[in-house]
Amino acid sequence: MIRAGEFHNGAIFDDAGNILEIIWFQHHKPGKGGAMVRTKIKNLLTGAITERSFSPSDKFRTVEVLKRKKTFLYAEGESLQFMDMESYEQMAIDKKKLGLACEFLCENMEVQGIYIDGNLITVELPKKVTLAVASTVPGVKGDSVSNMTKPATLETGVEIKVPLFIEEGEKVVVSTETGEYIERA
Repeated sequence: MIRAGEFHNGAIFDDAGNILEIIWFQHHKPGKGGAMVRTKIKNLLTGAITERSFSPSDKFRTVEVLKRKKTFLYAEGESLQFMDMESYEQMAIDKKKLGLACEFLCENMEVQGIYIDGNLITVELPKKVTLAVASTVPGVKGDSVSNMTKPATLETGVEIKVPLFIEEGEKVVVSTETGEYIERA
């Protein structure tokens, strides 16, 4: 059992049959009334992310999680195909369960498969990935002083904002959690 007052980032628990993961939490003590724990949680079964508040004394069942290395093979319709690195077994996951993260998957990318009760629930991408810029408009000379950005399409097809100095063919590091440019690779 885990109490809401003991939450930490990455904690996984069961709330009325929903398997939830803490993405972000904050202990909050207002001037009046009791303390509360504000959270941003991800439902691992549906992929939905919501914000919710709990009383610090609320108790939940902890869930045993097994992580195994997987390799992304290919996308087929609304499903993504992965291969287990130990057993070489292939399995599919619905794109909706990954949310924004599926936009950053490249063939042969290594990810962590999340198993709960022996079932593959979702996969976890690295916090940041390096991708090539497939297309972008040229930057205008003289704009290098300001923090201007321009749209760029990456090799996976996702469009992000990058600084003006980034050109086609360059590799950039992108956060898989926020989808934002971090740095030039």
